[in-house]
Amino acid sequence: MKISVLTLGCKVNKYESDALIFELQNRGFETSDKLEFADAFIINTCAVTNEAEKKSRQMIERARKCNPNAKIYIMGCASQNRPKQFENHGVTFLIGTAGKKKLLDELDAQGEELFDLPAEYEDNLYSAQSLSRAFIKIQDGCNNFCTYCIIPYLRGRSRSRKIESIADEVSRLPERVKEVVLVGIDVSDFRENGEKALGKLLESLDKFDKRLRLSSMEDNLIDENFLKTLKRLKNFCPHFHLSLQSGSDSVLKKMNRKYSTKDFEKSVNLIRKYFPGAGVTTDIIVGFPTETEEEFDETLKFVEKVKFSQLHIFPYSKREGTVAAKIYKDLSGKIKAQRLKKLEELGKKLKKEFVEQNTNGKLLIEENNGEYFEGYTENYIKCYIKGNYQIGDVVSVKFEKLFKDGALVSSL
Repeated sequence: MKISVLTLGCKVNKYESDALIFELQNRGFETSDKLEFADAFIINTCAVTNEAEKKSRQMIERARKCNPNAKIYIMGCASQNRPKQFENHGVTFLIGTAGKKKLLDELDAQGEELFDLPAEYEDNLYSAQSLSRAFIKIQDGCNNFCTYCIIPYLRGRSRSRKIESIADEVSRLPERVKEVVLVGIDVSDFRENGEKALGKLLESLDKFDKRLRLSSMEDNLIDENFLKTLKRLKNFCPHFHLSLQSGSDSVLKKMNRKYSTKDFEKSVNLIRKYFPGAGVTTDIIVGFPTETEEEFDETLKFVEKVKFSQLHIFPYSKREGTVAAKIYKDLSGKIKAQRLKKLEELGKKLKKEFVEQNTNGKLLIEENNGEYFEGYTENYIKCYIKGNYQIGDVVSVKFEKLFKDGALVSSL
């Protein structure tokens, strides 16, 4: 029996899907992560936006075109959020964001059931890693309850994996894996015995001969002690993805973000004190309900001031069940599109400046497109290089010129 696991959404979903594939292979199934003929499809859904939920439903029909008789298994945030949206799609089995082990045990079961969200981290699946960069899940859930976000209601409260378990998974990674990316719903809230422990975790992983990279973080993680810890590590990649969401203090307050622009700027300046060439990337939502032109202009000015290395920009998406959806009236799509375009133009300018000034260091070769080898530097600049390399090689490089979505480089 061949099973294809199809993934929508974030790096956490990707990790969980890879873990399912690994376990399925251990149980003797033929597996795939592609949209191709299979006897059964497991669709790991996303609910971060309405469009993400729509794509999750559409994936069912796309899978059926590959095999009209296939069994369909649904899991993830969209099914946790609104399970009834999948009722008329002939789904064989349905769970939410928990109970993945039961899905494996009951692949042939009939019916639809959601599970209560766990209070402890579910540490029963490992992901098989096949590339030069590995995603390792360290945490699940979120306690922040931003007014625009549905994820805390679907993933549950924040809970952390044991450091020993994480280190054990890293120790099992094949030699070809040269970089580890620590992922979670709120990596900043990683804890041990109730105390924040992300620095301690990184120290425990630094003994492995792998580059260490953090995924999205919150502003409250950044302080002198944490950055001093990172500076001591020999394998840390200086790339900080700090979620801003808005450069207007009044909008941040309505979003229930627990910092001001002054706090955020202080964190970025502190990062650059310890890591002058660090990549500092961010997420920004444009068109949050009630956002005025003046507030959007504040965001533009703040982004220009901070000089992010790259922007990830999203138009606000109304999510039923969130505070913002209940109390605020949505802005028009036209306004969102106009603001999105302005911010994208600024983002391209800032990225160009950062790439020109900070492309150096060590490049991890991740793939070969036929003409160039591709990969990322430690500060997360996409690079292209010609030469005789192998996937997984780490090469010291220097900047030659802007190229495609990053830089053309040569070896030192």
